[in-house]
Amino acid sequence: MEPRRLPLPPLGANCYLLPNGPQGLVIDPGGTPEAVLSACQRLGFQPAAILLTHGHFDHVGGVAGVLERWPELPVYCHPGDVGDDPGDFTWQKRPAWKPLEEGQTLALAGLELKILHTPGHSPGSCCFLLEDCLFTGDTLFRFSVGRSDLPGGDAGQLAASLTRLAALPGDYRVFPGHDGPTTLDQEREHNPYLQTLPV
Repeated sequence: MEPRRLPLPPLGANCYLLPNGPQGLVIDPGGTPEAVLSACQRLGFQPAAILLTHGHFDHVGGVAGVLERWPELPVYCHPGDVGDDPGDFTWQKRPAWKPLEEGQTLALAGLELKILHTPGHSPGSCCFLLEDCLFTGDTLFRFSVGRSDLPGGDAGQLAASLTRLAALPGDYRVFPGHDGPTTLDQEREHNPYLQTLPV
């Protein structure tokens, strides 16, 4: 699996496209649905689902536009990030919305993802494990971590979520919600926020 990274306005959030033959997945379609639709066409696949690492506007702003093209497309998001806060998005009112749950395994487009609920940046933040890939949203960045001082954030929960990620067995390629990719081993060794976690 080779995820395709698509940094999108307004804040450079990474959208990840996971083509797998004629179908595939979209993670965090940012704020420019036209760019997501064009990239899907260029890569020759139709999404089977949209998955959201969390509900902040810079990660979900393109959902409604993608649903205009594929109205029945399911949108997966943790219930902690669906509701009045962080926003009143059109996709939240559609029957296509499906909840993500801790420990859940999703089989979509011939791919199997495991869901890790990792609150702290937001109540419903989740990470996705797919083969050797770990999609961390705004929980873990390259040599940094997500903020916990936004509405719904919690520093203690974020520390617990980071401790959990650091304890995952083996190494993973890490695909964060902003900036470039890294690996879990690199983060264990060099990320100052992981160095200060309780053991």
